[in-house]
Amino acid sequence: MLVPIGHENMSARRWPVITIGLMFVNLLIFATTHRTVDQQDSQLWKVKEHILILAATHPNLVLTPEAREFVDGFQRQFPDDWTELQNPNSEATDEWDARTRLIRDPVELQEEMDSLGGQYSHLTASSITERYAFVPAHAKPITYITSTFLHVDWWHVIGNMWFLWLAGFVLEDAWGRPLYLLIYLAAGAFACQFDAWTRPGSIIASVGASGAIAGLMGAFLVRFPKMKIRMMWFFDLGLFPFSRFWMQAYWLLPIWVLMEINYGMGPRDGIGHWAHVGGFLFGGIAAVALRYSGLERKANKAIEEKVTWTPGPEVSQANELMEQGKLTEAAALLNEFLADKPDSFAAWNLLRATHWQASNIPAYREATCKLCDLHVRSREYETAWQDYEDFLNAGGERIPPDVWLDLCRVPENQQDFERAVSEYEKLAATYPSERQSLLARLGAARICLKRLGRPLDALRFYEGASASAVPHLDLELDIQSGIRNARIAITQVKAFSAGASGAV
Repeated sequence: MLVPIGHENMSARRWPVITIGLMFVNLLIFATTHRTVDQQDSQLWKVKEHILILAATHPNLVLTPEAREFVDGFQRQFPDDWTELQNPNSEATDEWDARTRLIRDPVELQEEMDSLGGQYSHLTASSITERYAFVPAHAKPITYITSTFLHVDWWHVIGNMWFLWLAGFVLEDAWGRPLYLLIYLAAGAFACQFDAWTRPGSIIASVGASGAIAGLMGAFLVRFPKMKIRMMWFFDLGLFPFSRFWMQAYWLLPIWVLMEINYGMGPRDGIGHWAHVGGFLFGGIAAVALRYSGLERKANKAIEEKVTWTPGPEVSQANELMEQGKLTEAAALLNEFLADKPDSFAAWNLLRATHWQASNIPAYREATCKLCDLHVRSREYETAWQDYEDFLNAGGERIPPDVWLDLCRVPENQQDFERAVSEYEKLAATYPSERQSLLARLGAARICLKRLGRPLDALRFYEGASASAVPHLDLELDIQSGIRNARIAITQVKAFSAGASGAV
């Protein structure tokens, strides 16, 4: 079984309140209603079963309009089951079935059907599932939304909420809260309609947020096609219970939707595969529309204006002091301002310039390091790298390990693999007791093995990670797999060299 456990961008500029709110509402609705729903569905299904049995074995009985609609829908959707119900020699399903088989009086049978029809109408009117689940045969407008907040069991709701979290919070960060919520609800509604198109007249209720979440997955593919998704593969048998690996979105998500199409074309298994396909298509189209309409750009600009500190009057005053040569007073005012607003880019930039003019190099390095951290957290990696270069040029040697680890990925993304390995190696040597050193070794090993063709260096890094005193049980499988692959590569290189020597 394959399960996504994360991706490489597990951060956002602000709290994903809509995603968290949707998760909370779904969990709350399930927790407060599932016992009632189970009880109602059990009672209603028993009445439905009795109506079907009586209608199949006594076709001349008169049914209430609601019961007739249900029976006709069942006949259309499950003709084989209906034929089986008509068999008078079939085994009785329960005590009621056994008792009614002994009734021969048409009036008494009609009274029994009337009683069942009354129970059916009463239970249907009070049933949460019948009122709020989506049923293609008699879809009500409200159910296009309410069905996405109902779930079958705890595994159903927890699984959906996990996928909602992984795909949702980054899209909320990219689109803004109103657009994100609108696309989520619209994807859920379209998923219901797409499902209805594939099984028109169906009387089977559809519930769950998976159609809406599939919409987010389709949008995720369009918006972040190259993002790497961390997968966990659970084995039923074998020495190791699971394995972990990375897959890019443009590989993983199309494979998933193709599997859903394949399952949807097969026998019905109780899962809304076509709803998933419909939601996925809607989400992908919506993401394209948002990008080319300019709405995403406007939403992103509005978010930046909200999350970015604007220079206050203190910053302007400090700038005036700096121009007057009053560097000490300017630095004091900026430090006071930053104590209250520590994420002000303008204040840190001005403070760094003030320290440079005052030839206070240690303070300059400290301010530069802070700016580098802020730019990394804002995902402005190119600017953060320039901060790092300024830090090094001013005699700096070490920056916080979490910031450094993110910076190491800048030259790697720019295909400057030698520089990336060098930075990873320096980070590992500088902070040997930090977890970032372990991740740095793995990053360097991966590049050496897959990009630079240096399996000996890759093996050295992998073995260094394996021998690290930093706890790494969660990475042990990756480390051992890397060691094996590096040794195989070394053997292949030696064999190639030997063959080349022999040929000469």
